[in-house]
Amino acid sequence: MTSRFRGHFGLAWLLGCAALLAPSVAEAQEKSDFLVADPVDFDFTPLVHSEIAQASADGQPPGTGNQPVTVTPGESVAAEEGSLAKAAQNPIASLISLPIQWNSTPNTQWAPNLLDPKAKQNQTQNVVNVQPVIPFKVSDGLTLVTRTIVPFISQPWVGGTSIQALGDINPSVFFVPTLKGNFTVGVGPTVVLPTATDSRLSSGQWSAGPTGVLVYTKGKVVAGGLINNIWSFAGDGKKNDVNKMLIQPFLNYNLPKGWYLTSSPIITANWNTPDNKGWTVPVGAGFGRVFVLGKQPVNASLSAYYNAIKPEVAGETLIGDWTLRAQVQFLFPTGS
Repeated sequence: MTSRFRGHFGLAWLLGCAALLAPSVAEAQEKSDFLVADPVDFDFTPLVHSEIAQASADGQPPGTGNQPVTVTPGESVAAEEGSLAKAAQNPIASLISLPIQWNSTPNTQWAPNLLDPKAKQNQTQNVVNVQPVIPFKVSDGLTLVTRTIVPFISQPWVGGTSIQALGDINPSVFFVPTLKGNFTVGVGPTVVLPTATDSRLSSGQWSAGPTGVLVYTKGKVVAGGLINNIWSFAGDGKKNDVNKMLIQPFLNYNLPKGWYLTSSPIITANWNTPDNKGWTVPVGAGFGRVFVLGKQPVNASLSAYYNAIKPEVAGETLIGDWTLRAQVQFLFPTGS
C-alpha cells in the first residue's frame, strides 16, 4: 500500500510540475518590472486565489468512531464502492488518500484598470492542488490526521501572458478523538509557508492559525464544515500582513453504485480589505463517483460554482463569475 501511495504521489508531483512550472514569458517580466516601479503602490498578492489553495478537497466521510477504513476480501464491488464513497467525503477520515484537484476560473482579469487600462476579463486562472491526507493512530481514543496542500498556480498576467509557479504550501494537522454516534470532530493548527517559486504569487509571510472540522454521517448523507483563520507572524516586511478566514460547508448525498451528489463551496474573507469587500461567496454543486480501477479505488468528481459575491481590488471585481472544479482522489484503505 505504501509503495503504491508513493508511486501515485510521485506521478502527481511530476504531472503538476510539467503542467504549471513552465517559464514565464520574457515580455511579461519586462512589463511587470515597469508596473511594479509605478508610483501606484499595488500588491499583486490579492489577485492570487490563495484561498483556493487553502481549501479542503471536495469532501470526504468516516466510519463510526473514525476507525481505519477497510476493504474486506470478498466484499461485493457495489458494497466496497458505497463504503469508500462515504469514507472519501470526510476531510478527517482515517483513510490515506491522494487528492489532485483542479480549479479553473475563466473570464478573470489580471489587474484593475487603474493599473492597466487595457486589462479585460478574458483570461483564465488555473490552480492544481496536490493534497495528500495521511492519518496516524495515536491511541484507541485519538487519531492524528495530516493534510498538506501543495498548489501549482497558473496566474493571468500582463499582455495576455501568465505566471506558472509553485504556490505557498499549506500543511494542517487535525487531532480527531474517537467518538460514538454520528459525529466526528477534528481540531488543530494550520500553517501557510511562503514557499512560492515566484514572489509575485506568494504572500511573503509566515502565517498560522486554528482550524476545525465537524462531520455528520448518517445513512446516505455526509455533511459538515471546515473553518480556519490565519494571521501572519513573520515574513517580508514589504508584503501586506495576512488575516484571512476560510469556511467550507459540505453536503454529500450518496446514491447506488458509488455515485453521489455534492456541494462544497469555499467561502473566504480577507479581513484586511477595506470596507468589508474581501469576501468570496460561491454557490454551486456537482456529482461524483467512487470506482475501482484495476485494484485501485478512485474517487472522481466534477462541480461548478457561481461566485455570487466577489472581492474588490481598486473598486473592481477581477475573478470570473464561475469556477469549475474537477478532482481525482486515489484511496488507500486498509486491506486493499
